[in-house]
Amino acid sequence: MTKNTSQTVLVTGATGTVGRQVVSELLRRGHTVRALTRDPEKARAGLLSDFPSGVDVVRGDLADPASLAPALDGVTGLHLITFGGAMFAPLETGPEIVELARKTGVRRVTVLFGGGETPVQRAVEASGLDWTVVQPVEFMSNALEWAEAIRTEDTVSEPFTGRLSAMIHEADIGAVAAVALTEEGHAGRTYLITGPEVLTVQDKVDALAAARGREIGLVELTEETAKKRWRAAGQPEDVIDFLIMVYRDTPPEGRTVVDTVEKVTGRPARTFAEWAAEHATVFRA
Repeated sequence: MTKNTSQTVLVTGATGTVGRQVVSELLRRGHTVRALTRDPEKARAGLLSDFPSGVDVVRGDLADPASLAPALDGVTGLHLITFGGAMFAPLETGPEIVELARKTGVRRVTVLFGGGETPVQRAVEASGLDWTVVQPVEFMSNALEWAEAIRTEDTVSEPFTGRLSAMIHEADIGAVAAVALTEEGHAGRTYLITGPEVLTVQDKVDALAAARGREIGLVELTEETAKKRWRAAGQPEDVIDFLIMVYRDTPPEGRTVVDTVEKVTGRPARTFAEWAAEHATVFRA
């Protein structure tokens, strides 16, 4: 695996949980970053306003591949998401995006795994480019869903509290993607990415309590109560069914630690305790 000098990378989904981390890690490593958005002015004033200096916000839409041509000029690395639009439907424009990337000289592509085989991922894997699929398990940032209840009630209410998770810090996802986009030795790989430990819900609650300096109670919901809560929050039935399925019996890859982060980046994956310390203020009243 050899390192490369400064390169220009286009990051799609740059305002998302993972995309923001890809941007930050690429900048930290000294690369030039372009962040793709459908509305640059709105993005600069909103979600991208707190980005580190040096990010070039460019116009483009993955659903309209022709709009990407100016953004891809001079780019050697491309980070792709597989969903687009307000409803996050799977993008069907993978072949067109790949062909444009090839024509404009892109060498490496990372794809953020979309939960299953998608048209974008299929097109990238058949492209002949140096591709890497980045497949994280549960994000540590999912714990932010508990923030309001913790601040106001000092309580977390969840079903299946004994479920196990090898959850991953979103910054480690960004770090793996950044390496794959700018260094050799990662072509044709699907990287399953986990954190360094397997945690129960109680483990997570304890880490958050320690970080914020105040105890947090844990209430176990019945399956039916959880379903009612999710319906009241507007979750579609297919999403509710998926949550029940993965919470009741987490797939082995979601509860088994692998050392991908350390192998790819050269340092251990961050712990949930570290994540909790970084976000402690969010959980304080």
